[in-house]
Amino acid sequence: MDAKSLTFSFASSGTPEADAAVQRLAQRYGQMPAAEADIIVALGGDGFLLQTLRETMSTGKRVFGMNRGTVGFLMNEYSEEAVPERLAAAVAETIRPLEMVTVDTNGETMEALAINEVSLLRQSYQAARLRISVDGKVRLEELICDGVMVATPAGSTAYNLSAHGPILPLDAPLLALTPVSPFRPRRWRGALLPKTAVVRFEILEEQKRPVNAVADHTEVKSVVSVEVKESDKHTATLLFDPGHSWSERILTEQFRY
Repeated sequence: MDAKSLTFSFASSGTPEADAAVQRLAQRYGQMPAAEADIIVALGGDGFLLQTLRETMSTGKRVFGMNRGTVGFLMNEYSEEAVPERLAAAVAETIRPLEMVTVDTNGETMEALAINEVSLLRQSYQAARLRISVDGKVRLEELICDGVMVATPAGSTAYNLSAHGPILPLDAPLLALTPVSPFRPRRWRGALLPKTAVVRFEILEEQKRPVNAVADHTEVKSVVSVEVKESDKHTATLLFDPGHSWSERILTEQFRY
């Protein structure tokens, strides 16, 4: 990419730090409307970056995150120097989200996309009771747990890792199926699935043991079934500084202790 021909738009998560950064960067480098820019520079934390990716999904826009939040695992280091040159040299990572389709107790259908994971979580004091099928075949007749999730490689270092799921390299053709506090079967620790897999969850005793489904930040209450698969039509593109790509960060994370 040629630094001189790039157009970009600075976007803020809404915190005072991010707002101030956008104001300084826009004054120094100019500001294009997001719809006309080649690259969206998202200033905030990981949550805001995921929101920006969802909003620009399949538009061809590239997103470069700079950390003005807390953890910032997905973000590049914040710096106001040589931003056009930095964007021109950035490395692109293209990811595909998960598609979630739910049916609730009223028979209503809801669809949502998830860049990190689709999770099912118990809604009450009682554990969830689920049946899990993969590609139309029942693989687990009954799982009693606090929850369960399907995570992408991009999301494998987030909630999935906290639930003791595996870290997946970004280019791995896999999805992680990970339980949250499984009670029965007690020793089941999840599964690695091909990225082409279609995972279906059926909620058993949905009235007695209600379950919510969450695709990143989109929540559907009191579901009776949830189907999850990798999207074959939606993509999002992230930009990283050379030497600090997402793949490198995920590899580094596996050697932390």
